[in-house]
Amino acid sequence: MKNYLLLLITFLCIGCVPTGTIITFDDEKSNAIRAHYQNYEANNVEGLQALWSSELELYANSTEAIGVAEISDFVNAHHENFSDIKLTWGEEDDGIDVWVETASYDNGFTVTQTWFNWVATGKNSGDSYNVPFHITFVWDENGKIAQEYHFGVDQLEKEMAAASDSEE
Repeated sequence: MKNYLLLLITFLCIGCVPTGTIITFDDEKSNAIRAHYQNYEANNVEGLQALWSSELELYANSTEAIGVAEISDFVNAHHENFSDIKLTWGEEDDGIDVWVETASYDNGFTVTQTWFNWVATGKNSGDSYNVPFHITFVWDENGKIAQEYHFGVDQLEKEMAAASDSEE
């Protein structure tokens, strides 16, 4: 009888161990992305590069990737063409700037998902922008960002085109 009881307790303990996908909100990777976004808002490209793998691939509404050098230029172009850049989520008083969650899977794959509104004013047009964004970060085995997938960047091209028009 004691053996059956021990066997039952063992099965119950094993059944209580979490399996499958684990979603976290205040873990090391989620917090690293929050700091990453602060570096973006401050135009701190070196701070951004500290989290990127040297082999980083960024897909911005495209199936073709750009690398670290191009991404760095892209960030600088944002700050050259827009003022008062900030990332927002929800109401100002809810204490959440950006929605960030990290999913860890049984196979070792880890991805951080983020949602926010990108808010800024175009320096060339004077237009105000409030663009919904979703960015997915895929982590490598060294704790660096290996891939980024950006959704929502198409609307920003309008201001970049205005910058080109004003240079001609």
